[in-house]
Amino acid sequence: MRSLLFVPGDSRRKLDKALASGADALLIDLEDSVALEAKAEARAVTADFLAEAKGAPARPRLYVRVNGLSTGLIDDDLDGVMRAGPDGIVLPKAVGGADAAHLGAKLAVREAEFGLDDGSTRILAIATENALGVFALGTFAGASHRLAGLAWGGEDLSADIGAEANRDAGGNYTEPYRLARSLTLLGAAAAGVDAIDAVYTNFRDMEGLAAECREARRDGFVAKMAIHPAQVPVINEAFTPSADAIAKAEAVVAAFRANPGAGVVGVGGEMLDRPHLVRAERLLARAGKR
Repeated sequence: MRSLLFVPGDSRRKLDKALASGADALLIDLEDSVALEAKAEARAVTADFLAEAKGAPARPRLYVRVNGLSTGLIDDDLDGVMRAGPDGIVLPKAVGGADAAHLGAKLAVREAEFGLDDGSTRILAIATENALGVFALGTFAGASHRLAGLAWGGEDLSADIGAEANRDAGGNYTEPYRLARSLTLLGAAAAGVDAIDAVYTNFRDMEGLAAECREARRDGFVAKMAIHPAQVPVINEAFTPSADAIAKAEAVVAAFRANPGAGVVGVGGEMLDRPHLVRAERLLARAGKR
């Protein structure tokens, strides 16, 4: 997955439109974008949409963002949408691996109840929306076989810590959020799952979005969340490996394959060691070449 587009779960019109956005995944939202009095209706709209969209050709992956474990709403959310068999559940305000395991247990019960394959529902945790979550980023490793990725976000975190803003005058994240971003990247690597970059809230600033995508890809993120369909093409382009990058990665893999006992090989005038091989293999996997 390169692009993950948030879509309000109470708007069938927006959900239908999002199917044609080109996003690799839709994050159907039952949390922040849905008012409390509209949540029951949103569950019904979401379930109906999932049931129909799952049969669409070349469809995106369909994830549902539920309300958090501490809200008292998550069980109703899961009861409402799991009968339609979403590809995954987005867990907001996650506090470490214990929350992922807790959600996993809830999913196992619903999979059995609704006749779904055991373990078929993946988990994407948004892991930095409060200070407790930031401190728990090292605990996701081994917490749940369902865990597919860790995402970070700075909007709820800024409210939790009482910040006036999360970006400086130049539009760059300030230090607390850069720390949360970096720890998410490390936590995802430790857990062996995808690291997913935060939304870019200025949906009209495509140049700023593209620059933030390039920085995220450089640092090791493999995808980015979006809040508007117009952001999807920019994100997809940034996180799709270029033909030149694929060719270089294939050359690295070929060199090590030709010298299976070597710790270092020469490629294009550079001496490369095993970490370069791992990086090349990961890039080819993202490009669908392995």
